[in-house]
Amino acid sequence: MRKLVVGDIHAGLRALLQVMERAGVNEEDELIFLGDYVDGWSEAVETVNFLIELNSSHKCRFLRGNHDELCEAWLRTEKSNPLWLKHGGQSSIDSYTRNRDQIRAIHLDFFGRLENYYLDNQQRLFLHAGFTNLHGVEFEYTAKPFYWDRTLWELALALDTQLTPADVRYPKRLGHYQEIYIGHTPVTRIGKTIPHRAANVWNIDTGAAFEGPLSIIDIDSKEIWQSDPVYTLYPGEKGRN
Repeated sequence: MRKLVVGDIHAGLRALLQVMERAGVNEEDELIFLGDYVDGWSEAVETVNFLIELNSSHKCRFLRGNHDELCEAWLRTEKSNPLWLKHGGQSSIDSYTRNRDQIRAIHLDFFGRLENYYLDNQQRLFLHAGFTNLHGVEFEYTAKPFYWDRTLWELALALDTQLTPADVRYPKRLGHYQEIYIGHTPVTRIGKTIPHRAANVWNIDTGAAFEGPLSIIDIDSKEIWQSDPVYTLYPGEKGRN
């Protein structure tokens, strides 16, 4: 059985279908989705529908992203957040407007069941963004950092590569886990187009919301599969560009 991690989708269902086919995903695989299922391309409703259906035939874990939190809040209240609208929320509103109201209850159930993080039996941690407590995720004071924090990735990028986990200067946050898998901050910001490792942190967000591809990584073999740049699958759309 493979354990496959899927980066931020941002309503790019066509890219998800393409990269899953390229990875040869089957019912024996465990799929860990790092969040941000909506906000970007035009298929927010279709993406969530597909994930709900996929969960009935495959072993899936769905983590909560910051965009998922924002979309869920809108679905519950229909009060739009100006910052959310600026960063892809309007595309999700448009998608839900095109669909029947009955779908909202089903999707609210999906969003409500999202996990803040997942820790496997090999001390490999999976979450959308990060955490701030030096003692680890179990000691975090609030759930917000799990899907909003960027300091974990900034820390990993800035870390002296000569430091080892045995060094007293090695960040305690990182030392609790064998590996950490995140999305949230596109690696395209540092000029990368494939999942990138810094210290023991793997960032799988390859910019699917913008001009990058959607990526899947096998965490044991480190084999990577990617879709075409997602914008090429949605001609005439801007995504979050």
